[in-house]
Amino acid sequence: METTGKTPAYVGIDISKSFFDAALPQAGEYRHLHLGNDEKGFGKLLEAVEGLGAVCVLEASGPYYLRLAYYLHRQGVEVSVVNPLSVRRFCQMRMSRAKTDRKDAVMIAEYGKSETPDKWQPEPEHHLELKQLQTVLEGLQKTLHQHRRQLEALQEAPRVNRQAVASLKRMIREAEREIGQVEEQMQLLIEQHHGRLYEQVKSIPGIGSKCSLLLIVITGGFTRFSHHKKLIAYLGLSPRVYESGTSVKGRGRICKMGMSRMRQVLYVCSWSAIRCNKACKELYERLVSKGKAKKLALVAVVNKLVKQAFAIATKGGVYLEKSN
Repeated sequence: METTGKTPAYVGIDISKSFFDAALPQAGEYRHLHLGNDEKGFGKLLEAVEGLGAVCVLEASGPYYLRLAYYLHRQGVEVSVVNPLSVRRFCQMRMSRAKTDRKDAVMIAEYGKSETPDKWQPEPEHHLELKQLQTVLEGLQKTLHQHRRQLEALQEAPRVNRQAVASLKRMIREAEREIGQVEEQMQLLIEQHHGRLYEQVKSIPGIGSKCSLLLIVITGGFTRFSHHKKLIAYLGLSPRVYESGTSVKGRGRICKMGMSRMRQVLYVCSWSAIRCNKACKELYERLVSKGKAKKLALVAVVNKLVKQAFAIATKGGVYLEKSN
Protein backbone atom coordinates (compact mmCIF):
# COMPACT_ATOMS: atom_id res chain seq x y z
CA MET A 1 0.00 0.00 0.00
CA GLU A 2 1.88 3.04 -1.27
CA THR A 3 1.57 6.71 -0.36
CA THR A 4 2.87 8.06 -3.69
CA GLY A 5 2.50 11.82 -4.01
CA LYS A 6 -0.14 11.91 -1.31
CA THR A 7 0.00 13.16 2.25
CA PRO A 8 -0.17 10.04 4.41
CA ALA A 9 -3.06 9.54 6.80
CA TYR A 10 -1.61 8.80 10.23
CA VAL A 11 -3.64 6.17 12.07
CA GLY A 12 -3.02 6.01 15.82
CA ILE A 13 -3.26 2.61 17.48
CA ASP A 14 -3.33 2.06 21.24
CA ILE A 15 -2.80 -1.65 21.80
CA SER A 16 -3.07 -4.03 24.74
CA LYS A 17 -2.95 -7.79 25.18
CA SER A 18 -6.50 -8.54 24.02
CA PHE A 19 -7.72 -5.44 22.17
CA PHE A 20 -6.58 -2.34 20.33
CA ASP A 21 -8.19 1.03 19.66
CA ALA A 22 -7.54 2.73 16.33
CA ALA A 23 -8.11 6.39 15.49
CA LEU A 24 -8.55 6.92 11.72
CA PRO A 25 -8.52 10.50 10.36
CA GLN A 26 -11.82 11.37 8.66
CA ALA A 27 -12.92 14.85 7.52
CA GLY A 28 -10.86 16.68 10.13
CA GLU A 29 -11.98 14.36 12.95
CA TYR A 30 -11.30 10.78 13.94
CA ARG A 31 -13.22 7.59 13.41
CA HIS A 32 -12.70 5.06 16.20
CA LEU A 33 -12.41 1.30 16.01
CA HIS A 34 -12.22 -1.09 18.97
CA LEU A 35 -10.95 -4.44 17.72
CA GLY A 36 -9.54 -7.69 19.01
CA ASN A 37 -5.77 -8.12 19.01
CA ASP A 38 -6.04 -11.15 16.70
CA GLU A 39 -6.20 -12.05 13.03
CA LYS A 40 -9.90 -11.14 12.79
CA GLY A 41 -9.29 -7.69 14.27
CA PHE A 42 -6.25 -7.19 12.04
CA GLY A 43 -8.36 -7.95 8.96
CA LYS A 44 -11.03 -5.42 9.95
CA LEU A 45 -8.37 -2.75 10.47
CA LEU A 46 -6.88 -3.55 7.07
CA GLU A 47 -10.29 -3.05 5.44
CA ALA A 48 -10.74 0.27 7.26
CA VAL A 49 -7.38 1.74 6.15
CA GLU A 50 -7.66 0.53 2.56
CA GLY A 51 -7.28 3.47 0.20
CA LEU A 52 -6.25 5.96 2.91
CA GLY A 53 -2.54 5.83 2.14
CA ALA A 54 -2.22 5.07 5.83
CA VAL A 55 0.75 5.05 8.14
CA CYS A 56 -0.21 3.10 11.24
CA VAL A 57 1.56 4.41 14.34
CA LEU A 58 1.97 2.07 17.32
CA GLU A 59 3.76 2.44 20.63
CA ALA A 60 6.57 0.00 21.43
CA SER A 61 4.91 -0.98 24.70
CA GLY A 62 5.70 -4.56 25.58
CA PRO A 63 5.36 -7.34 22.99
CA TYR A 64 1.68 -6.75 22.15
CA TYR A 65 2.27 -4.53 19.11
CA LEU A 66 4.51 -7.00 17.28
CA ARG A 67 1.89 -9.29 15.72
CA LEU A 68 -0.12 -6.36 14.34
CA ALA A 69 3.02 -4.57 13.11
CA TYR A 70 4.20 -7.69 11.24
CA TYR A 71 0.73 -8.30 9.82
CA LEU A 72 0.35 -4.75 8.48
CA HIS A 73 3.87 -4.76 7.04
CA ARG A 74 3.19 -8.04 5.20
CA GLN A 75 0.03 -6.49 3.74
CA GLY A 76 1.97 -3.48 2.42
CA VAL A 77 0.75 -0.97 5.01
CA GLU A 78 3.41 1.42 6.29
CA VAL A 79 4.04 1.20 10.02
CA SER A 80 5.84 3.43 12.51
CA VAL A 81 6.71 2.14 15.97
CA VAL A 82 7.42 4.93 18.45
CA ASN A 83 8.74 5.28 21.98
CA PRO A 84 5.84 5.57 24.50
CA LEU A 85 7.86 8.17 26.42
CA SER A 86 8.00 10.41 23.34
CA VAL A 87 4.23 10.20 22.96
CA ARG A 88 3.75 10.95 26.66
CA ARG A 89 5.93 14.05 26.40
CA PHE A 90 3.97 15.10 23.31
CA CYS A 91 0.69 14.76 25.23
CA GLN A 92 2.08 16.84 28.09
CA MET A 93 3.07 19.60 25.67
CA ARG A 94 -0.49 19.55 24.32
CA MET A 95 -1.81 19.82 27.91
CA SER A 96 -3.76 16.60 27.41
CA ARG A 97 -4.97 15.20 30.74
CA ALA A 98 -7.57 12.67 29.61
CA LYS A 99 -6.44 9.05 29.77
CA THR A 100 -8.60 6.61 27.82
CA ASP A 101 -7.77 4.11 25.10
CA ARG A 102 -9.71 6.18 22.52
CA LYS A 103 -7.97 9.39 23.54
CA ASP A 104 -4.56 7.68 23.54
CA ALA A 105 -5.14 6.44 19.99
CA VAL A 106 -5.96 10.00 18.87
CA MET A 107 -2.82 11.40 20.52
CA ILE A 108 -0.68 8.70 18.89
CA ALA A 109 -2.16 9.69 15.52
CA GLU A 110 -1.51 13.38 16.25
CA TYR A 111 2.05 12.54 17.26
CA GLY A 112 2.58 10.71 13.97
CA LYS A 113 1.18 13.60 11.94
CA SER A 114 3.30 16.15 13.81
CA GLU A 115 6.60 14.26 14.15
CA THR A 116 6.48 12.01 11.03
CA PRO A 117 8.46 9.19 12.70
CA ASP A 118 10.63 6.83 10.68
CA LYS A 119 9.02 3.85 9.04
CA TRP A 120 9.36 0.56 10.87
CA GLN A 121 11.02 -2.46 9.34
CA PRO A 122 10.66 -5.96 10.81
CA GLU A 123 13.75 -7.42 12.40
CA PRO A 124 15.39 -10.55 11.02
CA GLU A 125 14.29 -13.64 12.90
CA HIS A 126 17.71 -14.20 14.46
CA HIS A 127 17.60 -10.67 15.95
CA LEU A 128 14.32 -11.54 17.63
CA GLU A 129 15.82 -14.77 18.95
CA LEU A 130 18.85 -12.91 20.32
CA LYS A 131 16.66 -10.35 22.08
CA GLN A 132 14.54 -13.11 23.60
CA LEU A 133 17.64 -14.92 24.82
CA GLN A 134 19.02 -11.67 26.25
CA THR A 135 15.78 -11.09 28.18
CA VAL A 136 15.94 -14.61 29.61
CA LEU A 137 19.63 -14.17 30.43
CA GLU A 138 19.00 -10.97 32.40
CA GLY A 139 16.25 -12.68 34.37
CA LEU A 140 18.51 -15.63 35.17
CA GLN A 141 21.33 -13.32 36.26
CA LYS A 142 18.99 -11.47 38.62
CA THR A 143 17.79 -14.79 40.03
CA LEU A 144 21.36 -16.02 40.51
CA HIS A 145 22.34 -12.79 42.30
CA GLN A 146 19.30 -13.06 44.56
CA HIS A 147 20.05 -16.70 45.49
CA ARG A 148 23.69 -15.89 46.25
CA ARG A 149 22.70 -13.03 48.54
CA GLN A 150 20.16 -15.25 50.29
CA LEU A 151 22.79 -17.93 50.84
CA GLU A 152 25.28 -15.39 52.15
CA ALA A 153 22.72 -13.98 54.59
CA LEU A 154 21.66 -17.47 55.67
CA GLN A 155 25.21 -18.54 56.45
CA GLU A 156 25.68 -15.52 58.74
CA ALA A 157 22.84 -16.66 61.01
CA PRO A 158 23.70 -18.23 64.41
CA ARG A 159 21.85 -21.41 63.42
CA VAL A 160 21.66 -22.62 59.81
CA ASN A 161 19.17 -25.10 58.42
CA ARG A 162 20.99 -27.65 56.29
CA GLN A 163 18.04 -28.18 53.95
CA ALA A 164 17.71 -24.44 53.29
CA VAL A 165 21.41 -24.21 52.39
CA ALA A 166 21.24 -27.31 50.19
CA SER A 167 18.18 -25.94 48.34
CA LEU A 168 19.83 -22.58 47.70
CA LYS A 169 23.05 -24.19 46.49
CA ARG A 170 21.05 -26.42 44.17
CA MET A 171 19.17 -23.41 42.74
CA ILE A 172 22.45 -21.54 42.28
CA ARG A 173 23.94 -24.46 40.34
CA GLU A 174 20.82 -24.69 38.19
CA ALA A 175 20.82 -20.95 37.44
CA GLU A 176 24.53 -21.09 36.54
CA ARG A 177 23.87 -24.04 34.21
CA GLU A 178 20.97 -22.26 32.49
CA ILE A 179 23.02 -19.07 32.11
CA GLY A 180 25.82 -21.05 30.47
CA GLN A 181 23.40 -22.66 28.01
CA VAL A 182 21.74 -19.36 27.08
CA GLU A 183 25.11 -17.62 26.62
CA GLU A 184 26.30 -20.52 24.45
CA GLN A 185 23.20 -20.25 22.24
CA MET A 186 23.65 -16.47 21.90
CA GLN A 187 27.29 -16.95 20.97
CA LEU A 188 26.36 -19.46 18.26
CA LEU A 189 23.77 -17.10 16.74
CA ILE A 190 26.20 -14.17 16.81
CA GLU A 191 28.96 -16.18 15.15
CA GLN A 192 26.54 -17.55 12.56
CA HIS A 193 25.00 -14.22 11.54
CA HIS A 194 27.44 -11.54 12.73
CA GLY A 195 30.78 -13.34 12.96
CA ARG A 196 32.86 -10.69 11.19
CA LEU A 197 31.11 -7.80 12.96
CA TYR A 198 31.65 -9.51 16.30
CA GLU A 199 35.39 -9.79 15.69
CA GLN A 200 35.59 -6.18 14.46
CA VAL A 201 33.94 -4.72 17.57
CA LYS A 202 35.91 -7.05 19.83
CA SER A 203 39.15 -5.74 18.29
CA ILE A 204 38.70 -2.43 20.16
CA PRO A 205 40.95 -2.47 23.26
CA GLY A 206 38.72 -2.52 26.32
CA ILE A 207 35.69 -4.10 24.65
CA GLY A 208 35.57 -7.79 25.39
CA SER A 209 33.44 -10.66 24.11
CA LYS A 210 30.45 -10.00 26.37
CA CYS A 211 30.31 -6.28 25.56
CA SER A 212 30.68 -6.90 21.82
CA LEU A 213 27.89 -9.45 21.88
CA LEU A 214 25.54 -7.19 23.86
CA LEU A 215 26.16 -4.21 21.57
CA ILE A 216 25.31 -6.31 18.51
CA VAL A 217 22.12 -7.62 20.14
CA ILE A 218 20.94 -4.18 21.28
CA THR A 219 21.69 -2.46 17.97
CA GLY A 220 20.44 -5.24 15.71
CA GLY A 221 23.90 -5.62 14.24
CA PHE A 222 24.40 -1.83 14.29
CA THR A 223 21.49 -1.29 11.88
CA ARG A 224 19.03 0.43 14.23
CA PHE A 225 20.86 3.73 14.63
CA SER A 226 22.02 6.19 11.97
CA HIS A 227 24.50 8.01 14.23
CA HIS A 228 26.55 7.14 17.29
CA LYS A 229 24.85 9.96 19.25
CA LYS A 230 21.50 8.25 18.83
CA LEU A 231 22.96 5.02 20.19
CA ILE A 232 24.51 6.89 23.13
CA ALA A 233 21.15 8.51 23.90
CA TYR A 234 19.38 5.12 23.68
CA LEU A 235 21.83 3.62 26.15
CA GLY A 236 21.13 6.46 28.58
CA LEU A 237 24.65 7.90 28.40
CA SER A 238 23.81 11.41 27.18
CA PRO A 239 24.81 14.17 29.61
CA ARG A 240 21.97 16.04 31.29
CA VAL A 241 22.76 19.62 32.32
CA TYR A 242 20.77 21.10 35.23
CA GLU A 243 21.10 24.89 35.02
CA SER A 244 18.68 27.80 35.10
CA GLY A 245 19.57 31.49 35.04
CA THR A 246 22.49 32.55 37.19
CA SER A 247 21.53 30.92 40.47
CA VAL A 248 20.70 27.30 39.65
CA LYS A 249 23.86 25.36 38.85
CA GLY A 250 23.20 21.68 39.39
CA ARG A 251 25.65 18.86 38.86
CA GLY A 252 25.82 17.40 35.37
CA ARG A 253 24.60 13.81 35.18
CA ILE A 254 23.97 11.21 32.54
CA CYS A 255 20.38 10.64 31.44
CA LYS A 256 19.71 7.11 32.69
CA MET A 257 16.71 6.44 30.47
CA GLY A 258 18.32 3.50 28.75
CA MET A 259 19.55 -0.05 29.30
CA SER A 260 21.14 -0.37 32.71
CA ARG A 261 22.75 -3.76 32.00
CA MET A 262 24.56 -2.40 28.94
CA ARG A 263 25.73 0.64 30.90
CA GLN A 264 27.12 -1.60 33.64
CA VAL A 265 29.07 -3.71 31.15
CA LEU A 266 30.43 -0.63 29.36
CA TYR A 267 31.42 0.96 32.65
CA VAL A 268 33.48 -2.13 33.55
CA CYS A 269 35.03 -2.00 30.06
CA SER A 270 36.09 1.61 30.66
CA TRP A 271 38.41 0.48 33.48
CA SER A 272 40.32 -1.68 31.02
CA ALA A 273 40.13 0.95 28.26
CA ILE A 274 41.96 3.61 30.28
CA ARG A 275 44.90 1.21 30.48
CA CYS A 276 45.04 -0.34 27.00
CA ASN A 277 43.10 1.97 24.65
CA LYS A 278 45.28 4.93 23.71
CA ALA A 279 42.45 7.31 22.77
CA CYS A 280 40.48 6.45 25.92
CA LYS A 281 43.56 6.74 28.12
CA GLU A 282 44.39 10.19 26.75
CA LEU A 283 40.78 11.35 27.16
CA TYR A 284 40.60 10.11 30.74
CA GLU A 285 43.92 11.68 31.76
CA ARG A 286 43.04 14.99 30.09
CA LEU A 287 39.71 15.24 31.92
CA VAL A 288 41.17 14.26 35.29
CA SER A 289 44.01 16.77 34.87
CA LYS A 290 41.36 19.48 34.35
CA GLY A 291 39.83 18.64 37.72
CA LYS A 292 36.92 16.50 36.49
CA ALA A 293 35.72 13.74 38.79
CA LYS A 294 37.11 10.31 37.92
CA LYS A 295 33.60 8.88 37.59
CA LEU A 296 32.67 11.59 35.10
CA ALA A 297 35.87 10.92 33.17
CA LEU A 298 34.97 7.21 33.02
CA VAL A 299 31.53 8.06 31.61
CA ALA A 300 33.30 10.07 28.89
CA VAL A 301 35.44 7.01 28.19
CA VAL A 302 32.30 4.86 27.91
CA ASN A 303 30.94 7.29 25.33
CA LYS A 304 34.26 7.11 23.48
CA LEU A 305 34.07 3.31 23.40
CA VAL A 306 30.54 3.42 21.98
CA LYS A 307 31.69 5.92 19.34
CA GLN A 308 34.63 3.70 18.40
CA ALA A 309 32.41 0.61 18.21
CA PHE A 310 29.89 2.43 16.02
CA ALA A 311 32.64 3.64 13.65
CA ILE A 312 34.22 0.19 13.38
CA ALA A 313 30.84 -1.50 12.82
CA THR A 314 29.55 0.92 10.21
CA LYS A 315 32.77 1.56 8.30
CA GLY A 316 34.25 -1.91 8.45
CA GLY A 317 37.79 -2.96 9.22
CA VAL A 318 39.28 -3.47 12.66
CA TYR A 319 40.56 -1.10 15.33
CA LEU A 320 43.84 0.62 14.53
CA GLU A 321 45.53 2.77 17.17
CA LYS A 322 46.70 5.37 14.64
CA SER A 323 43.10 5.89 13.40
CA ASN A 324 42.31 7.78 16.60
